Amino acid sequence: MQVSGSIYGSNPAKADPSVSGSGVFLGEIFVTRVAAFIDGFNLYHAIARLHEPHLKWLDLWKLMERQIRPKSESLTAVYYFSAYAEWLPGPFARHQEYVRALKAVGVTPIMGHFKGKDRHCHKCGANWIAHEEKETDVNVALQMLNEAYKGAYDKALLVTRDSDLKPAIEMVRHNFAANNVTVVAPPHLGHSNDLIQVASAKQKIKKTQIAESLLPQYVMSGDPETVVATRPAEYDPPAPVAPKY
Repeated sequence: MQVSGSIYGSNPAKADPSVSGSGVFLGEIFVTRVAAFIDGFNLYHAIARLHEPHLKWLDLWKLMERQIRPKSESLTAVYYFSAYAEWLPGPFARHQEYVRALKAVGVTPIMGHFKGKDRHCHKCGANWIAHEEKETDVNVALQMLNEAYKGAYDKALLVTRDSDLKPAIEMVRHNFAANNVTVVAPPHLGHSNDLIQVASAKQKIKKTQIAESLLPQYVMSGDPETVVATRPAEYDPPAPVAPKY
């Protein structure tokens, strides 16, 4: 399917991530290379608390560009960590559409999985299957460390409140003294005390930054450009309010 208008291509890295060392020279300007590592469910649930569903159709590359210093820093990679709730048809389909959109704008999704566990209520006798997300924190830690060992970034933006990632931050900073790890809190949530104790710095995502970083209705990619993802109706923005005269 080809659609004119609302064209949205992928984002090339602003600097060569294969260059090791603390930053790179672009022309005569020294630029710090920044990689972002996003705990998808941490961010998703924070946005859900805003009760504005259209904010979930979020361009994570654009959002992370709003977390850097554009004159001295260059966003070279954005990694998104999550898992599909395959037992929920509606959310599963929307999540697949969203991951296709993220790939088209340059984000790298790294997916874990959910594991079902049998549960039983001793009081009422009910039985059910609970689902626990697996691998996300491990995947985040491994990717941060792997990219650090490859010399692919000078600064990491870690979007999470998961205190289990404290050892990963400590290891990156201990083994790569020049590397900065900044923990970024989702909107309207505080930072994990465990993380800020070992991080280089802290930042916070603002609701206005999210509202300014939404994906278009049709996400395009390829040559010739074709639609690779379409915004689910559940994420359509609210209709504008007619002015009162």
